[in-house]
Amino acid sequence: MKKLITKLALLLFLSTIVFAQNAPIDFEAGGHGADWTWTVFENDSNPELEIVANPDASGDNTSSTVAKFTALQTGAAWAGCESAHGADIGTFTLDETNCTIKIMVWKPVISDVGIKLVKSEGWSMGEIKVANTVVNAWEELTFDFSGQLQPDYDQIVVFPDFDLDGRTSDNICYFDNITFSAQEVAPAPTVGAPVPTADASGVISLFCNEYTDITMNTWSASWDDANVSDVQIDGDDVKLYTDLNFAGIEFTSSMVDATEMSHFHMNIWTPDPIVDSAAFKIKLVDFGADGAWSGGDDVEHELEFGASNVSGFTSETWVSFDIPLTDFTGLTTTGHLAQLILVSDPKIVYVDNIFFHKPSVSIDEYITQIPNNYRLDQNYPNPFNPTTIIGYHIPEANNVTIKLYNIQGKEVASLVNNYCNAGSYEFMLDASDLSSGTYFYVIKAGNFQDMKKLLLIK
Repeated sequence: MKKLITKLALLLFLSTIVFAQNAPIDFEAGGHGADWTWTVFENDSNPELEIVANPDASGDNTSSTVAKFTALQTGAAWAGCESAHGADIGTFTLDETNCTIKIMVWKPVISDVGIKLVKSEGWSMGEIKVANTVVNAWEELTFDFSGQLQPDYDQIVVFPDFDLDGRTSDNICYFDNITFSAQEVAPAPTVGAPVPTADASGVISLFCNEYTDITMNTWSASWDDANVSDVQIDGDDVKLYTDLNFAGIEFTSSMVDATEMSHFHMNIWTPDPIVDSAAFKIKLVDFGADGAWSGGDDVEHELEFGASNVSGFTSETWVSFDIPLTDFTGLTTTGHLAQLILVSDPKIVYVDNIFFHKPSVSIDEYITQIPNNYRLDQNYPNPFNPTTIIGYHIPEANNVTIKLYNIQGKEVASLVNNYCNAGSYEFMLDASDLSSGTYFYVIKAGNFQDMKKLLLIK
């Protein structure tokens, strides 16, 4: 009986070995990778993958040997190298115990690194791409393959310099230490996005618990490169994008007429590190009067945001965008908005509170209303970049001044200096020439004086 139990235990152990990938792929003598059959593809003359001495055996990677891939300028954007089916990495199952893949890279340029897992018949769910953030230094990149759990993978493909913009030179890239580990659960927000305060009568909502949403066709179009799911954060409905490269959000059945709207709003949250080069892009597309894509009258415009131009754009915090529609300068018509496209370097992004909005009453109605008291409104949006609206109310004709001061108390602009009839007024502040920071605006009208704070974020 003991012999039988021993044999069964051995068979179970061997079956586990058969279905585990050969890793780590460290390119060391006696390790994995150095003696594998690597094939280079789509790289013009396809120079071979070389196993060489570590060119920078310091810092994060002190390995003796590494892989060297020469990405030719004349090669395809997706040039890469692949192991032989079966014989190299072996046949294995990808599950929660090994679906986090990490790789060390050393590159002279910033571009995506791609990894793809393939089955023996050539089937794959596609590559996952992560961009390096430093050049001429070793960096470890992490790939989440938890969305590709499958049995019988037997090939790994590496794209060291996946650059759809095209290379300007031959790029020598090194990679090393490919490891497989258990699924890493990324941090998630514990509180919902800030509750919007725009008056519902002046809102067209795509996705927001506070308002009635229009009918949406899809939050992830067939042509995009992203996965989306519905989650709840602190009781608030939120869209969660993973493996996000670009997401196509379509509302072609309920096109938005935003001609009376002034701003586009949304909130995002990401656990991914935000470096200066990381970008988050928002594109709006109007299908034109014919209401059809590619009908000859389509217009669109894309804005780019990141840590370099948005103060407070960091990981693990809700970031608010309240963008004047005038910033979308290429969007010359807004009567048939049909698509919202998000392009992101952060691969995990929570999205909430997506809507267009305007003041609750028209400007003409706003001005002709006679207020009972003097009042200075809080500017909106706040924070803002670069324009914001300041409202003020005058119950009787008077001289009115509104001045803008920096945090040191120095006057930086005279916004209003007029004799005004009784009424309610709005002034649009364009702060394009001012630096990011906290400012104060002060109104004086007769014996009335008040001050409020605004925050400019660029």
